[in-house]
Amino acid sequence: MALGLSHLRLSPEVFWALTLPELAAMAGGKPGGMTRAGLEGLMRRFPD
Repeated sequence: MALGLSHLRLSPEVFWALTLPELAAMAGGKPGGMTRAGLEGLMRRFPD
């Protein structure tokens, strides 16, 4: 959230409408960097 709202200065509406690949591209990262194993690990850590 800090990246999108503070550093990139996106409005909350625009920030929450972004997909993860879009946010990663805006941040200068490679889109599609999340692997299936990485996603499953996050789902275990944050089950909500």
